[in-house]
Formats: sequence, C-alpha cells, structure tokens
Amino acid sequence: MTYHPKSDFMRVMIERGYLADCTDYQGLDDALSGGMVTAYIGYDATAQSLHVGHLLNVMMLRWLQKTGHKPITLMGGGTTKVGDPSFRSDERPLLGPEHIAANIDGMKQVFAKYLDYGESGNGALMLDNAEWLDDLNYLAFLRDIGRHFSVNRMLSFESVKSRLDREQSLSFLEFNYMILQAYDFLELNRRYGCVLQMGGSDQWGNIVNGIDLTRRVLDHEIYGMTTPLLTTSDGRKMGKSAGGAIWLNADLLSPYAFWQFWRNTTDADVGRFLKLYTEMPIEECDRLGALGGSEINAAKVILANEVTTLCHGAEAAAAAEATAREVFERGGAGDDLPTLELAPEDVADGISIVQVLVRAGLAKSGKDAKRLIAENGARIDDAALTDPGLVLDAGALAAPVKLSAGKKRHALVKLAQ
Repeated sequence: MTYHPKSDFMRVMIERGYLADCTDYQGLDDALSGGMVTAYIGYDATAQSLHVGHLLNVMMLRWLQKTGHKPITLMGGGTTKVGDPSFRSDERPLLGPEHIAANIDGMKQVFAKYLDYGESGNGALMLDNAEWLDDLNYLAFLRDIGRHFSVNRMLSFESVKSRLDREQSLSFLEFNYMILQAYDFLELNRRYGCVLQMGGSDQWGNIVNGIDLTRRVLDHEIYGMTTPLLTTSDGRKMGKSAGGAIWLNADLLSPYAFWQFWRNTTDADVGRFLKLYTEMPIEECDRLGALGGSEINAAKVILANEVTTLCHGAEAAAAAEATAREVFERGGAGDDLPTLELAPEDVADGISIVQVLVRAGLAKSGKDAKRLIAENGARIDDAALTDPGLVLDAGALAAPVKLSAGKKRHALVKLAQ
C-alpha cells in the first residue's frame, strides 16, 4: 500500500491491515478529513449470533467511531428473505419472519459491546432494511431501479460467475440479491447521508453496484472499502475450529472457550491478530508478534485477554485466564471450562465415552472420537484414555469428570442436578 492517508480512520485501516481495496482512496480520504462521515456494514440475519468471522468488520466500525465518524449497523431483515449467493455453491435455506427477528435480537447483543449507540453526534445507528424493502411495489421498483442494471455486467461479477462456471443453479430470487443490496446503499445515502459501505472482499461486486446505482439516481459521490479475506497462517478460514463456529454470544460459546480460541493462535498470526482484533499500539503488536520460543505464549495470553475483554468484559477475561492456569499449570479442572450436563436418563444404562466426547464438542463424530483415542490424544481426569469401549455410569459421574482432546481442548462432564 503506497497511499499516504491524511485522515485518522484511513491511516488506522492501512497501518493495522484492514484494507484490501477502495473505490477511490483520495476521494474517501478527503471526505474523512473534511468532517464526520457516515458509513455502514450490512449483516444478514442467517444465524442467532455473529461469529469470529464477522469480528474484523465489527472492529472497523469501532475504529470508525473512535476516529470521530458515524457507524451504521444495517440488519438484513429484508435481504435475509432472499439470501446472498456470493461464493456459495447452493441456495441458502429461506427463513421465516419470526426466525429472522430472533436472529437479529441475538446479533444486536454483540454490537452493543463494540459500538456506542448513544445520542451523541457520531452515535451508532442500528437499522433494518426491511423498513424500505418489505413494502416495495414490484412494478415501480423494476421501472425505477431495475432499468439501471445491466444483466451482462451482473453476470461478470465473480460471485455469480463462479457459480455459473461450475454449472450450479442460481435462482432468480438470488440473482435479485445484488440489486436489493445496491438499493440499500441508495436508501441509506438518501435517508441518512451515508457515503461509505464497507465489507469483506467477497462483497466488492455488490458494493460497486450500490455506488453505481446511487450515482445514477441521486448523482451523489459515495465510496466502498473492503477487507481482505482472512485466513490463518496454516490456510484455514478465520473463525472456524474443529468444534464449529466461534460465536460471539456467551450463551452459544462460553467466554472461556472464546478465550481459549485466541490463546491457541498459531505463532505466526499473533502480531497480525493483535493489530486487527485489539486496540493495542502498533509498535507493541509488532514487538509481541516478534517474540520467539516460550515467550510467544505470553503474547498469546495478552491477545486472548484483550479480545475477550472487548467481547465479554474484563471479568470474563480474567476468569478465563485463571481457569486456563488452573488447567494447564496445576492440572486442575477449573471453574470455567465448557461443561456437558448429562440427564440421569442419559446414563441409566451407561453412556459410551465415544458418545460423550462427541457431545462435549471434543470430537466431530464417533469415528473422530475413536481415532482420537487410538492416537493417544484423549485423556480422562488427566490420565490417558485408551479404551474406546469405556462406558460411564452414574457412579463414574458422581463427581465431575474432566475430558481432554490434545493439550489445549478440555471439557467437564457431570450429571445434571
């Protein structure tokens, strides 16, 4: 990146590694330097919580507000009814209004931790595109908006092209998604003076569409900015683990498990993740990321504490670190480990250790659990677990049992009271 920004926000985006592409560096930088800019990111309500894959963009909105600008979190109450086809191999399952509303409620809990939705001049706005999409008149929309879109151009966007090249069906419903997202940008510009849309690099085509539409209809100058597609240094998609998505809501993933995810960061990713997911000074991020040997583990604890404090609060971060020390340094069970509670009827006839490993989230399947045991990767109360045929009954669970998969993943198993 050779551009030298004048605005604080653009400088943060470039220095910390958030910026993949921008439609007009100079124009956006001038707008950011000239006064308060309103920007948005859209979130379709396809799950009941945001996950770590969303956190990069949430942090962008946080930095936007910290540098004096106004963030909009746009909930896709309308667009979720269609489903974004970008880089998917099949159509998303269609959700009903009640399911969408429940998902939005869950996602709102996360945003409130990172953004200030107060009455101040740059207080964040929480909006829902169902407000203008639900009651659209189809014929009027086709005539006023549809005429600005070239099907030839839409077919050239990578998100659509990749689907067609693989000869995978793309429904007319999904094809309309990019028109609706473009219309969101137009409406946000018209209603709230929003001049910047941000999103992941897979949203580039949708963002460019919105800019083009707004210029054609309103003749307003607006901008787009994308983040890089983030993968870990070993090539895995950020936010995925063996146990599934790393949720940001505590009722779906315990603060301890969240903390542990960051503590398990690969050495090569520590410096980069400190820049992206914490607010620590760049120089300190670089210093910690350059540590070697056992010292890098201390940097990973700092990373885990900083990210967990932002998401779940300082108390949860301190409790998670204390539990980790109890588990790893003294071999104890810890108070804050993910816990599987088994009902008495579950163990009335005994329950296999293989099934328990799966239900505790330490193995993806029975086959995976047996492989873990065969490769000496499983432990029960810190002793090697060697018998895949082991059956636990109520007596064996009279006290909580600690299960481990490898050195870093643990869970407690106990009987429900």
